[in-house]
Amino acid sequence: MTRGYWIALLIFLAISDGGGLLIGATNIPGPWYAGLEKPAFTPPNWLFAPAWTLLYILIAVAGTHVLDLPGPRGPMMLWILQMGLNFAWSPIVFTLNQLLLGLLVILALLATIAAFIRATWHRQRLAAWLFAPYALWVTFAAYLNAGLVALN
Repeated sequence: MTRGYWIALLIFLAISDGGGLLIGATNIPGPWYAGLEKPAFTPPNWLFAPAWTLLYILIAVAGTHVLDLPGPRGPMMLWILQMGLNFAWSPIVFTLNQLLLGLLVILALLATIAAFIRATWHRQRLAAWLFAPYALWVTFAAYLNAGLVALN
């Protein structure tokens, strides 16, 4: 791998992990969230930080692999869109306390992740596979968000 690849990877890591850390640190689930009735299979709060850290690393590597794809820029645009939706969810839910809007955002995020996987499947298979755990986790997170809407 070239020096340019490693520089790009560091930039993508700064965006995904750095952005995720900033969003997480400034939009903490507080007493409001603690008081909500939770759906079955809600994991303990401590699990979210390591899960997202790993996912953000995979997201960064995928972004690095689609950065220089020849042809249409669709995969990179989808990468950017999913990152924006991802970063929007926590402030909407934990700061604005808007569960229904959060559900709409996470469903849009899931659709964008699926579109990214589809767009990269034949052009950059590794990037598509790197998004697979992300798609699974966001599907689970959408279930949790939908449960919060239904129960509260």
